[in-house]
Amino acid sequence: MYEDISLITAIITPFTQDNTIDYPALDSLTSRLISEGSQGFVIGGTTGESPTLTHAEKIALYAYFAAKVGDHGPVIANVGDNNTANSVALAKEVSGIAGVDAVLAVTPYYSKPNQKGMIAHFKAIADASTVPVMVYNIPGRSVVGLTNESVLTLAEHPNINAVKQVTSIDDLAYLVEHAPADFKVYTGEDSQTLAAKAVGAAGTISVAAHLYSKEMTDLFAALASGDVVKAGEMQRWLTPKMLALFSYPSPSPVKAVLAHQGEVQNVTRLPILPLDEAETQDVLAKLDRKG
Repeated sequence: MYEDISLITAIITPFTQDNTIDYPALDSLTSRLISEGSQGFVIGGTTGESPTLTHAEKIALYAYFAAKVGDHGPVIANVGDNNTANSVALAKEVSGIAGVDAVLAVTPYYSKPNQKGMIAHFKAIADASTVPVMVYNIPGRSVVGLTNESVLTLAEHPNINAVKQVTSIDDLAYLVEHAPADFKVYTGEDSQTLAAKAVGAAGTISVAAHLYSKEMTDLFAALASGDVVKAGEMQRWLTPKMLALFSYPSPSPVKAVLAHQGEVQNVTRLPILPLDEAETQDVLAKLDRKG
């Protein structure tokens, strides 16, 4: 399902001013991203403010979005929780939604399980899901992280076929070298895009793609054609912009820029605050989009 899929957007959840999901804005945003090169989507992830979505909102959002994307690319729906039973139940339900191609689950935050506990957690989710599971390994946010050996153990599970890895390039290279051929390794760190692809990763699961799908697609194309100089130039141009989108708690910067462009409302749910005007102008300046 991930063959030739290099750019996956971890898409925001737009909200209206009365704090409900803004489906018309989601429609327009999704159509633009597909037209500009986004090849697949993570829906309801951290960038989609999953901790603030109710169960009913998640199910409605996933069903709506999967129907909207259709056969334009894989739809990966987040089911992660630090309660294994909750993740298992949600994986069972979400994997039955037509058009959901995979589910994503994060390392169990706050609880700080050991490696055996995390392996058991992901295996339980994979056993419950009727679609493949993508493991999300992000120790910087979840406090705990899977070792490379644990990721490789999970890669042997018949229903775990990918990892979103947010650690080092060394880890990405190790996983690419030692994982089964059909197990896909993605970076979840935008600024690693070129380096990750160069060491053999499948691609990037991106926030920056909301604004730079075209440029990231061109970077991948340049690297594939052997034009390393152009790919390097593009990564150097993109990196400060990618970092700017995390200069305030995500997804507030990307939502503020999209609101500035008239695509969404500048609305986030607590505990994430929307950027104020000064903060928005700061991000726009870093992106060279002031004026």
